[in-house]
Parts: sequence; C-alpha cells; structure tokens
Amino acid sequence: MYYADEAIEALCKRADALKTKRSTFENQWVEVAERVLPGYARTFNGGLSTVRNSGGGEKNTELMFDATAALGLTKFAAAMESMLTPRNQKWHRLRASNRYLMKDHSVRAWFDDATDILFHYRQQAKANFQSQLHEIYVNLGAFGTGVLFTDALDEGGLRYKQIHLSEVVFDVNHQGVVDTVFRWFEMTARQILQKWPKPEQPLPDELAQAQRDNPDKLFKVLHMVMPRADFDPSRADAKGKKFASVYVLYAKDKTKLSEGGYTTFPYAISRYVAGPGELFGRSPAMLVLPNIKVLNDQTKTLLKQGHRTVDPVLLVHDDGIIDSFSLKPGALNAGGVSADGRLLVQPLPVGNIAVGKDMMDDNRVAINDAFLVTLFQILVETPQMTATEVIERVREKGALLSPTMGRQQTELLDPMIEREFDLLAAQGLLPPLPEALLEAEGEYKVEYDSPLSRAQRAEEAAGGLRMIDYAANIAANTQDPSILDHFNFDVMVPELAEIQGLPARWMATPEQVGEKRSGRQQGQEQQALIQALPGAAAMAKATVQPKQ
Repeated sequence: MYYADEAIEALCKRADALKTKRSTFENQWVEVAERVLPGYARTFNGGLSTVRNSGGGEKNTELMFDATAALGLTKFAAAMESMLTPRNQKWHRLRASNRYLMKDHSVRAWFDDATDILFHYRQQAKANFQSQLHEIYVNLGAFGTGVLFTDALDEGGLRYKQIHLSEVVFDVNHQGVVDTVFRWFEMTARQILQKWPKPEQPLPDELAQAQRDNPDKLFKVLHMVMPRADFDPSRADAKGKKFASVYVLYAKDKTKLSEGGYTTFPYAISRYVAGPGELFGRSPAMLVLPNIKVLNDQTKTLLKQGHRTVDPVLLVHDDGIIDSFSLKPGALNAGGVSADGRLLVQPLPVGNIAVGKDMMDDNRVAINDAFLVTLFQILVETPQMTATEVIERVREKGALLSPTMGRQQTELLDPMIEREFDLLAAQGLLPPLPEALLEAEGEYKVEYDSPLSRAQRAEEAAGGLRMIDYAANIAANTQDPSILDHFNFDVMVPELAEIQGLPARWMATPEQVGEKRSGRQQGQEQQALIQALPGAAAMAKATVQPKQ
C-alpha cells in the first residue's frame, strides 16, 4: 500500500477542484451539443448516469432548426480521419532516432516489421481502433478536446476507448504536457466484485449489501493516473512504473480498490485549439456558436414567413363576411369583391424571404469554413485544373491545415504510438531487437506519411514544377535546351511521386529504368544503322565499280 488514506483524500480533493474549474466549459458543451450533436445534449450536466438510468433514446433536437452545423461536423471528422489516419493506408513509419543506424539493413527491416505489427493489431476488430478514433475527431470538432485510452486486451493485443468528457479532468506538468488524469465512471456492484475480488481495503457496508440484494446498483469509481513521486526504475513492483494508477470507490468514505502503475501514460488527450491558461480546448463549433444560434433562429423565422406566404393571413373589412369565408379549393365566397371588382379580401404582406435566405447563406459559409468543409471542396469544384494547379491547391491546403491538424500528431498520435509500442513490447509481440539497435537502447522516432504530411511537402513539389516551367520558357525563347541540364530528374520524379502518394509498386526500380534506357539506346542505334544502310551500300557499289 503506497498511497495512504490521507494521500487518497488529498488526491480526491484535487480532482474535485479541477472538476469545479471545468464547469464553465460544461455550459458551452451543452449549448454546442443541443445544436450540433444532440445525442450528447443530456450527458454533461447530469453525467452519463442520467442517460443510463433513463435508457436513452430521447429526442434531443428541439433547438435544431437547421442541420448545417451537424452535417459540417460529420464532414470535419471525416476530413480529419482522411488527412491524419486514413483507413486504407499506413500513415506513419517507425525509424531509428539515429539516421546512421538506418543504413543497417537489419535495423531497417526491424522497424518495417514493427510498423507492420502496430497496424496489424490496430486493425483487429476487437481493438475497436477506427470507431474510437472517429469519436475523438467528432469530439474535437464539437467540444475541442478528445480523450483516448489505450490498454492491452486480456487475451493479448491492443484496445482503444474514447472517454466521454463528462468523466474526465486533467492537469499538465511544468512543460505544458498532460501528465495527470482523474476519471469518474460507474460500475455495478457485481462488476466491482468481478474486477476487484480482493480489494486493498475492506469494502463499505453499502456495497457489500448491494452485492447481496441489488447487484445491478451503480457505484461511482475514480481512476487516478499521475507521475509517481517515489519512482524507482530498479524495482519490479508498482514503484517501478513512472505513472501511478489508483482506483478508488468514490463514496462518502473513499475506499482504495487497487494500486498499480504504467510505464507509459495511457491517456492521449488532444485539444483543437487551447486558449491562454486553459486546460480544455476550444472547437470549431464553439468558435462559430453565435452563427449556429443565429442560423437556427433565422431558419425558424423563415419557416414562419414561408408558411404565411404559402398559406397567407387574410385581411377583410369587418362586415361579417369572414364568418362564412371558406379557404377550401374551388370554394365560392360571396362578398369577396365589390360590385366593380375591387378586392375586399387581401393577404397580409410578408417580409422579403430572399433577403432572409441571403443572410442564412452568409452564416452557412462561416460555419462550413470553421469545419473546413469549404477548404476540402476546392479540388472538387474545379476538376479541370492542370497538374501544376492541383499541386498549388494542395500546397495551400497543407499550409492552412498544418497548425490545427499538426497539433493532433503531437498531442494525440505521438503519445498513442508510444503507448502502443510499449504495450506490444511488454507482451512480447515485437521481434527481437537487432544488435545495432540494442546498443542504441532502441531509440526510435515516428515519421508520418499521411495525406497531411504529403500536403505539407507539396511546397517542394510546387516549387520544383514552377522552376521547371521557368526553365522551359527560357529554353524555348533562347533555343538552348542546355538550361534543363541543371535538373536531376532521376531524383525529382521519384520524390514527386512520393509526395503525391503514388504507390511504390507503380514506379519502376532504378534497375528497371536502366534496362529501359539501355533497350531504348540499342533500338536507336539499330534504327540509325538501318537508315544508314542504303547510303553505305551505294558507297560500296561505287567503290567496287570497274574503271571504263
């Protein structure tokens, strides 16, 4: 028992204090959820227990009159996934930190195998990787913060779980890196007994009675993960883990259920944009929340005006005609006009619906811009662009996306990969380290090869193609093609193909390129010989003709 009762009580108070500070964000999350992600609307103030106890399924769209933001969020999550972690490709590679080690064939082969193993265990159905990561992107777009928990499966492998924001508070170290997490969640009395059949402290009477009489009664559990102050790497027990892991039954009396540890931080917490001095992030939906509210009100108003236009309010003179007035199709209403044909019943004038639609379109554009929808429509709306123009647009997109999406590589993917690597190594699922890598103590780095990374490198491709265009124009004007000798096309073409994401198997190897060139040269020599044969034969004939 490393954490005494007094320390547990102090940690619980710290968790409560952080939760109190989170309340201002909770209010914004509720406003966003009601208009953008209605399934989350009742899960913050009341917690997930409110939904579990009611069974869920309630209609939560009362404040949604326009679906632009909800659809924009769906497209945002899809764009984040396609640019950072596309399902149909390997979006990162593992490499040795020391680049000279990568010259060793055994080291390169080991990192290639390790990368393949990581993707293999991620893509297993029981790991639940893609669905949980998609939920992270949805949370980033709606609420600005995503929390991913990565752990080992009991039968071996990896498992992933997106943690609901209502359950989590966290803190950062002196460098601004998240290193402390407090998470509240609920378990039934039966589940608690299954997970902790021998708790470190005697269970309270309330839980013991529930296990006998009402095993499905819910109890709150607090999971605390934080750096261990008495960390000793020479020990094999919990003190030999860099991060402490403590489970506490969060009742009137705090009861410690178990204490262990992690060698790597199990939570990857990412923010979309973090405000000064704020722990939780801010989202695109929070940025344009005023536009979302206004658009919903405008839609509601336009619906009323449209109803009045289609089914107008009638203005009549107070002469009793309205009592017998019929609005049924084909009805005859006597007294609706005067004897000379002047209308005695007229519709109530309505507002200018066209102006209202223009105002709504302005808000829709702002919302779609915030969710990056407009940015990803660039290539779709102008399919007739040349290859150079496409690369220029991709370069612009990479420059615009880099600050926001690049943060996810640092805060979400880097910690997640470090955790995955540690879990697979602990389970013995990675191949033995080669000798050269053992001497380097296995230090590695992550190289991203996602569409975002290639878009960021599009500046190189765009610059190279621009320079070739300039040189080609100079060559055409001067009739001197030697200026193109400055370009090493044998290097440029393979790297341009890599930047554009062309599969390596589609490209010829250097040996195949050499064979093609050799065959082409032989063909040219043969063709020149064939063309020269008639002249050579004529010269030979003239040489051997007898003198007259």
